Amino acid sequence: MGKRTRDSGQFAFDFDAIAPSRAPAAFAGLEAQFCRAAGDMLHRDPRPRELIAAEMSILLDEEISRAMLDAMASPARDGHRVHVTRFMILALVCGCQDIVDRVLRPLGMAVLVGDEVNTARLGHLDRQIAELRAERQALAGRAPLIRGRSNT
Repeated sequence: MGKRTRDSGQFAFDFDAIAPSRAPAAFAGLEAQFCRAAGDMLHRDPRPRELIAAEMSILLDEEISRAMLDAMASPARDGHRVHVTRFMILALVCGCQDIVDRVLRPLGMAVLVGDEVNTARLGHLDRQIAELRAERQALAGRAPLIRGRSNT
């Protein structure tokens, strides 16, 4: 029997440039992808859907029912639209930001959660520092010494 690994809660995040497709019908079926993602969130969360719905209701200050969650998670329901607000709050309540990331990447977007934004900011600062060092090096080769003050 293999070893069981614990989920660290860390999701894979890469720093490759993300470019959304612009091809005709590139996002046909996107609504169904959101439905499947909602279903994945609900399946991952061990709590009863009624409890998840109640927590969402409190956060949104509107009534969310188990039936609404079931509809959100059903890609087979024609004409059903996943409300982006409810989708995002479902992700928050279920702790499934990685699933939101999975849905957004084909659109050229990515998710950073909480203090992860500091990691992105560090990368941005490192890039700025590298650019300033390169500029300094190029300038150093052309810059003359500034004349000193004479002592007369």
